[in-house]
Amino acid sequence: MKREQLYELAWVLPSIAIPVGMLVALLVTAFGMGIHVPTHVGTVDPQHLATTPPFDKPGVVETAPGTYHATLVAQVWFFEPKEIRVPVGSEVTFEATSRDVIHGLRIQGTNVNLMIVPGQVSRATARFDRPGEYLVVCHEYCGLGHHTMAGKVIVEP
Repeated sequence: MKREQLYELAWVLPSIAIPVGMLVALLVTAFGMGIHVPTHVGTVDPQHLATTPPFDKPGVVETAPGTYHATLVAQVWFFEPKEIRVPVGSEVTFEATSRDVIHGLRIQGTNVNLMIVPGQVSRATARFDRPGEYLVVCHEYCGLGHHTMAGKVIVEP
């Protein structure tokens, strides 16, 4: 091979390998790790959450052995409920909406990462196989008290 062909090959191979590597990384995160774009699953009137089930009584309900449903309402500057308790090995489906402005819901150490928009219901499911406290934070700036908007999921042995 001529020197010019070697230089050309040195540029062509990385230009093919980089997009292929990015595609592999995308496929691994989308399918192998269960990371996907959450979608809203319904709508509610944010002005009437106090009378709209299940948001009229936010909290955790056991739907089957080891399976829980957590209903959350976000508002300036807290989550209701502030604390969720489940036993280790639980699968929890989180369903959330906002009473006032756009909020975020990120549960550290899990794949739960939701945008919480007034009038929209967002849903995500996570499995808690390790006991401990999982911090719940708002990741969308929602006003002056945004930095205080937090909660926790307590996984009990």
